[in-house]
Amino acid sequence: MANTGSISHTESLDFSQDVREIGVSDVFDALRLGFADFWVKPSHYAFICLVYPIIGVVLLTWTSGGSVVQLVYPLLTGFALLGPIAAIGLYEISRRRELNLDTSWRHALDVRHSPAIPSILALGLLLLAAFVAWMLVAQSIFSWLYGTAEPKSLVAFIGDVLTTRRGWALIIVGNAAGFVFAAVVLCTTVIAFPLLLDRNVGVLSAIATSVRAVRTNPGPMAVWGLIVSLALLIGAIPLLIGLVITIPVLGHATWHLYRKVIKADLPE
Repeated sequence: MANTGSISHTESLDFSQDVREIGVSDVFDALRLGFADFWVKPSHYAFICLVYPIIGVVLLTWTSGGSVVQLVYPLLTGFALLGPIAAIGLYEISRRRELNLDTSWRHALDVRHSPAIPSILALGLLLLAAFVAWMLVAQSIFSWLYGTAEPKSLVAFIGDVLTTRRGWALIIVGNAAGFVFAAVVLCTTVIAFPLLLDRNVGVLSAIATSVRAVRTNPGPMAVWGLIVSLALLIGAIPLLIGLVITIPVLGHATWHLYRKVIKADLPE
């Protein structure tokens, strides 16, 4: 890759030859490198201004009056579907650090100048559609088991979910449906955004390459998906405070995972 500050360039490469086989150790090494990027340039300060207002407004809107408390858990877990969008600026920070360029957090906004921005926006809209579909499915599952009755309060709803047969059915069916959504998003976007930022190959090629990367490395990618899920869950438990750290670390790590999966054979 050319050692310049340019965001992206168009490549027409045979990505079937570019996808590497990696091991689980590579996944954890990418996570280690992601934490190193975060530690050197703690980009979480930007997320303090972005994550809390967005999530706070959404939660307050959806749960106002206790009328849709059944969607709080789907909302929090569904946030993982939008993670790749939230981390797009972090890929740029890791890319610039890789090239020994200035890695100030303001360069995360340089993504808006990328030639790939139309493809990035298109892929982002697809993820947003997946998130909306997941929320609709979650509400449908709740209505199937609970009918039209709305939970009286969050505490009462949690008690019902944990102590009744229909509550356990909601847990099992809901998590199974969520797993399907998460698996589809993982397969189609695991390296798509970094690839677009790096090579601007077009949204369909980026999705196809992500799918090929998962097919080539099913075990390591499953481990990566588990790491992402657990990290976001742990980060969300303490009143979402942990997301200020977990999202930046996962974002930086995704860039390094991309570098391990796709051969960086471009001329210097």
